[in-house]
Amino acid sequence: MTSSKGSTADGQVITFRREIRQMLQDRLKGAVEVLLEEELEGVLGSGWYERSERRRGYRNGSCRRQVTTQAGTRELKVPRARLVDAGGRTREFRSELLPRYARRTRQIDEAILGIYLGGANSRRIRKALEPLLGEDNLSKSAVSRVVGRLKALFEQWSSRDLSAERYGVIFLDGFHLKVRMARRVVSVPVLAALGVGDDGQKVLVALQLAPSESSAQWGHLLGDLQRRGLPAPLLIVVDGGSGLNKAVSGWKEVKIQRCVVHKLRNLQEHCPVHARAEMTRDYGKIIYARDGLAARKAHEEFVRKWSVLRPEVARSLEEAGSELLTYYEFPKSMWKSIRTTNSLENLNREFRRRTKTQASFSTEEAALRLLYGLVAFDQIKLRKIDGYRDLARLMKETSDKAA
Repeated sequence: MTSSKGSTADGQVITFRREIRQMLQDRLKGAVEVLLEEELEGVLGSGWYERSERRRGYRNGSCRRQVTTQAGTRELKVPRARLVDAGGRTREFRSELLPRYARRTRQIDEAILGIYLGGANSRRIRKALEPLLGEDNLSKSAVSRVVGRLKALFEQWSSRDLSAERYGVIFLDGFHLKVRMARRVVSVPVLAALGVGDDGQKVLVALQLAPSESSAQWGHLLGDLQRRGLPAPLLIVVDGGSGLNKAVSGWKEVKIQRCVVHKLRNLQEHCPVHARAEMTRDYGKIIYARDGLAARKAHEEFVRKWSVLRPEVARSLEEAGSELLTYYEFPKSMWKSIRTTNSLENLNREFRRRTKTQASFSTEEAALRLLYGLVAFDQIKLRKIDGYRDLARLMKETSDKAA
């Protein structure tokens, strides 16, 4: 049983915390109002009641605005003014620190988007932020407007001009999401393109929902990138699907690398279980050779041996042709990063993990917006590839030759 003395002490602690929080919020409010006054003074070129030839306008009172910050919702005193240009025309002063119609700080908007991208709906977002913002300071429409920004950003990103973007390597691969289409929930492929710039940073280049992973669908994605001006990369890394391979062949000046991991899986499907360990060792001699010459020699030995032991395995390896060994034409520091589609597989794995809380998406656009937002707002962070310094050198050499 709690004593009255203990209850009194607990009450004093709660009161003390409340007073401290109120004091901090008041300090923050005062600091923001001082910054707004200093901003206006800098724009006007003079302070209160100061006569100066540098004056570029005059004050016009103030207004009250409620703004939601990380410290809660506060009412701020916002100064107003009229600015005068060289021709004598006047216009209203608009603060850059606090845009005219802003009611929330950027951190709050990013928090809303972060929770949305984590799979929460409007009700859950409001509930999650209620301890911070209060029960009445974040309406359903406010959440919808913030999320609506994501739609506009995605539409702009999907149709942007690509002529200024250049990637040394582009990874292409697809994965499946459940989306409601024509009144049914179906599993549809998402086609993704991941580029690597001259600084080695991976960049999400394109996302498309498609009926299938056929060559026509991949061709549509690549054709769209080319129509928007994307320069040809040095290398395209693909998983080996027949539809994707046919589509990539239209970009004739680009080298193609078939994913060595996907090819190993193909070989294992054709190989008896008891012989898979031996076959994998022989395959490793090709993939982990010291150079391209040793790899081609190991390739010939593999085909010779397995043509006798299991012809289907040998034919599957030969099907990939020289595209399985393209990475040996690049600097050794890059081999690990460009011989597989792991860079994009890892991103796709994160997409699946972040969206597994949603049984299905209501529309195709909603699915793509969410995936884009996860990358655009750093919910999923993309790192640089190995050997990016050598990639930068290769890209510069290629650019110099083209010039």
